[in-house]
Amino acid sequence: MTDHSIKGKTVLIAGGGKNLGGLIARDLAAQGAKAIAVHYNSPASAAETEETLAAIRAAGAEAVAFQADLTSAGAMEKLFADTIAAIGRPDIAINTVGKVLKKPFTEISEAEYDEMTAVNSKTAFFFLKEAGRHLNDNGKICTLVTSLLGAYTPFYAAYAGTKAPVEHFTRAASKEFGERGISVTAIGPGPMDTPFFYPAEGEDAQAYHKTAAALSGFTKTGLTDIADIVPWIRMLVSDGWWMTGQTILVNGGYTTK
Repeated sequence: MTDHSIKGKTVLIAGGGKNLGGLIARDLAAQGAKAIAVHYNSPASAAETEETLAAIRAAGAEAVAFQADLTSAGAMEKLFADTIAAIGRPDIAINTVGKVLKKPFTEISEAEYDEMTAVNSKTAFFFLKEAGRHLNDNGKICTLVTSLLGAYTPFYAAYAGTKAPVEHFTRAASKEFGERGISVTAIGPGPMDTPFFYPAEGEDAQAYHKTAAALSGFTKTGLTDIADIVPWIRMLVSDGWWMTGQTILVNGGYTTK
């Protein structure tokens, strides 16, 4: 019988230095992961990434970190190659990389569109590609998307629109990688209480998002708490392996499909 537990597994987390990615790294270390490779995008995140590495090691797992802009196929190939050289082939690959832009459709520049496509779509595509090439059999892949994929709303064309392709990437990858026992999923949190949320939203929008979910009254801020996303990631990359090819909106009733 295939072992789907996290204990003894090797993990790669893109965007794993801080916020949700960092909390996922800490959690999987606590669940018994053998080694975790953490990617972070900006040198400005180095200090927080070091704190994450220290927490992973304190939990008994090996930890390494790599800094890179992952918006090219070559950079993604290098991330996987460096991970394999440092800790071995991953059993679990999680991609939390993303960028938010809230702006009227008619005001989005070509440069902004290109950047959003590179970060949200291209990065996800090549992460899945390299995971499919390098993961051990019976591995698990999970990508973070957005609950706006289930919304009917203005101003997020460049954000939700460039996350939307990941739904099909997930379906296609799950079908192709399934013969090796690899499951592929995507999770779409609602607006999360992280530093990325507040700069993109005005005060009125913040107030709306803090009351929009059915369960808003039961979180500290009314927004999705990253701690409530972590157990879903943990499940999907372990005993929840039978779920594959799906995009799941985990948002307390903020949007549905």
